[in-house]
Amino acid sequence: MELRELAERILFSPDLETKIWCPDEITDEQPGKAFASPEAPHRDEQLQFSLKQGKSEFPPLHTLEKESTRGKILHFFANHELLATELMALVLLKFPDAPRSFRRGVLKTLKDEQEHTRIYVERLKAMGVEFGQYPVNGFFWKMIAPMQTPMDYVSRLSLTFEQANLDFSKFFASQFQTIGDEDSHKLLERIYRDEIGHVGYGLKWFRRWKKPEQSDWEAYEEQLDFPLSPRRAKAEPYNVEGRERVGFDRDFIQRLYVYSKSKGRTPGIYYFNPYAEQYLAAGPGFTPNQRQVSFETDLETLPMFLCRSDDVVLMHREPSLDFLVTLKRAGIELPQVEVLIAGKVARSSELLDRKIGFLKPWAWSPDAISLMKPIMPQLTRPSPPVGDAWDVQIRPLFGKDWGAHQLREFLKDEGDLDWLCPIDAVGKVITGVDEALTTIDQLRESGYPRTVVKSIFGSAGGNMLRLWEESLTEPQVSRIRNMLKREKKLLIEPWLDRLADFSVQWEVDETGLRTVGWTHLRVDVRGQYQGTLCLPAFTRGLSPELARFAHDGETDRMTRLYDRLAERLGPLLMGAGFKGPIGIDAAIYRDQGGIPKLKPIIEINPRFTMGRLALELNRYSAPGCAGQLHIVSLPDLKGAGFDTFKEWSHALRETHPVRHDDRGRLCSGMVFLNDTDVAVGCMAVWQVERDYKTIHPLGRRYSPAAAGP
Repeated sequence: MELRELAERILFSPDLETKIWCPDEITDEQPGKAFASPEAPHRDEQLQFSLKQGKSEFPPLHTLEKESTRGKILHFFANHELLATELMALVLLKFPDAPRSFRRGVLKTLKDEQEHTRIYVERLKAMGVEFGQYPVNGFFWKMIAPMQTPMDYVSRLSLTFEQANLDFSKFFASQFQTIGDEDSHKLLERIYRDEIGHVGYGLKWFRRWKKPEQSDWEAYEEQLDFPLSPRRAKAEPYNVEGRERVGFDRDFIQRLYVYSKSKGRTPGIYYFNPYAEQYLAAGPGFTPNQRQVSFETDLETLPMFLCRSDDVVLMHREPSLDFLVTLKRAGIELPQVEVLIAGKVARSSELLDRKIGFLKPWAWSPDAISLMKPIMPQLTRPSPPVGDAWDVQIRPLFGKDWGAHQLREFLKDEGDLDWLCPIDAVGKVITGVDEALTTIDQLRESGYPRTVVKSIFGSAGGNMLRLWEESLTEPQVSRIRNMLKREKKLLIEPWLDRLADFSVQWEVDETGLRTVGWTHLRVDVRGQYQGTLCLPAFTRGLSPELARFAHDGETDRMTRLYDRLAERLGPLLMGAGFKGPIGIDAAIYRDQGGIPKLKPIIEINPRFTMGRLALELNRYSAPGCAGQLHIVSLPDLKGAGFDTFKEWSHALRETHPVRHDDRGRLCSGMVFLNDTDVAVGCMAVWQVERDYKTIHPLGRRYSPAAAGP
């Protein structure tokens, strides 16, 4: 039989037996003319592609011991083998002028796929399942049939879908063996062995046809068109050994391991711009100093831990492969990284042509709006306010005066609750030096010996003047005068004897405001941020006295209070057109009489915060574990006896290795959130332990004093 006739029989005969039959003698003397792909291969009615969009439903793995579940899984795989047979017939018909040796190799692989289909069907019959009993999906056909060259074929089928089967077949062979289904185990073992050869065949021709100056990875990534991407060439658990047997090089294996890109879901776009408040305070003329530039450069990887694997993070430099591999091995989902060119989205970026679900910079500020403006036309949701609308609606939300006003009004609404701070503990806005001095005197007369003067736009305890002396000094008065000259108004509030700092994280979207979670804040004696602690239960990090205060018996009054606060602030934020993350910093403090009180709002941060980042990182932690996010500075490093972040991280990887539970969740160890090889000013570290009192960012145990809330 001529090879062309065999291919036509496979592609256009609806009968399954005809599709999986092959004569012993095949010649290729009359390959014929090329023709276009049909809409679908001809199949009997029960095996025709389901009209339902998307993937066929895959049964849950926790029910694998049920024969019905195993039957559905094998039915799923049988359709893939039949599709591969039909696609190989198609490539023989579409490319009659391809090298004879290539066509002979396709025929050899086609025979394997026919045999795979046959043994799957036999195994299904033994399990009481008829092939065609469940809906089948034509996704493979849709993605591969439009191929224009044999290079498309080996890239899409051999190096993508068949490569992914290196993971699937090995994993399910092991799973079937574990539950005692030896027949299915042997079937999958055979498929796995054959698949290594099939992928190797594709790799051989891929290397022959690619540009000589390109690496395997560069050529492969370039060859695939959206929605196909290297992400479809793998599954979890990732099978390195099988890929080494195929002949892939180490660079290709590692790059595929860490590769992430949406398989079709509309992505969100994330970006790290930590100086929103500084831009707002200084105006367009703000230029970050060297320390600030170092901080931003070192930590631009942080949005990677806020998003999901289908999302995109904009960065100024590409993360190193070793860094990404380390994160992946720790169990972290990796998003797609889009490298900016000269601080802008490249004109050639696919983001300018793709649908975008949402934009999420660290904060909505003029610098973020400028960067993301070219992408906004691609949004599937309404764009955020820009220009004058942003200035009127969003800018005020960043001001500490807005937060103080909301707290004052909330306290009035709540009435005289004796466990909340009094009105005089709320910050007061001043616009002149004399008014500032009068306000400070009034606070001291009211029993607050210490006060603090805050910039309207400031973060993490910065841009504030602490007045702890009995009387103001001339340099302090001069500082107030200069701050007013620059910002026109300031906030003055009492410095409280804080017992526990914490944050409540919210998210505002089209549906309203929802609570994401609560975290403990570690601050130093000057109120500057030191770290964020996530615990299985918020009260676990409180002393017995403060735990009783938070719960007030069984009423959990603090949770109910913040629910009411959310009901108040949600409509205001949505009315301003704000969507995104909100962090509320708050504290329990001891008043002049020694009684614990709650100040429900110290600051409202309409942006991502380290508290929100910690909550997102906590998704990877095992139940019952504590996690702490800490920013380690260069002075911290030197104080611990290390000269470089690389040296320090290597030491801590030895003493605090990452460990997972049996479900792959973090249960102990340190994960470094930026690249220790290139960090020059700071490192972000996520540490997970069973007991939060053993957590220390520099590898030392906390002293009892430091182990408090």
